[in-house]
Amino acid sequence: MPTITIQELAGDKSFNAYLAEPSGTPKGAIIVIQEIFGVNEGIRRKCDHWASLGYLALAPDLFWRLEPGVELDPDVPDQFQAALKLMGRFDQDQGISDIEATIRAARARLPADGKVGAVGYCLGGRLAFMTAARTDIDASVGYYAVGVDGLLGEKHAIARPLMLHIAGADHFVLPPAQKAMHDGLDDHPRVTLHDYPGEDHGFATEIGKRRSDAAAKLADGRTEAFFAQHLA
Repeated sequence: MPTITIQELAGDKSFNAYLAEPSGTPKGAIIVIQEIFGVNEGIRRKCDHWASLGYLALAPDLFWRLEPGVELDPDVPDQFQAALKLMGRFDQDQGISDIEATIRAARARLPADGKVGAVGYCLGGRLAFMTAARTDIDASVGYYAVGVDGLLGEKHAIARPLMLHIAGADHFVLPPAQKAMHDGLDDHPRVTLHDYPGEDHGFATEIGKRRSDAAAKLADGRTEAFFAQHLA
């Protein structure tokens, strides 16, 4: 499995990131931010797909301080519970620091004018919002991001394009939270929100029971066009 080692920003430790490379010169780079299930097969498939479209893709192991190399299956109840426990212990500020380190590693592998985007799912969707607000990422996308209604105080710091895909029947992001996202972000000049009525959390996963194929293809098509506009 192709990986690279990335140096943390503060300290002398390092962590791994899954790496998928295009056949030619990359037209940009995309950081794929994991769900609470680690850099599992589904996340690696996301990276491989972006590489097939001409992007350099990296998925950093954000749980490395807790348990390096986590790969969990959300369809297995015990593994789902293990993922929830990891999320409860995860330091999101450190996660953003590791994403920033990954952005720097990606830029080092691009031509001088190369741009870097980020796309995240679930916890990764939340981190994509935080990345847009706290780093110099060129463009970001969040799928069914959790807890964004509690992060709206940071929206003033979003200076580059951000797209959020909202699952209308998300049992982790209830209607009041979705309304708060729209109330707080609909008039933001850099933010685009897309709603998917009737879809639940995880609808765009690559594999497993949560996937809703039509909605996933619609959202992924929008994401591909978004990155083509802002990165390529």
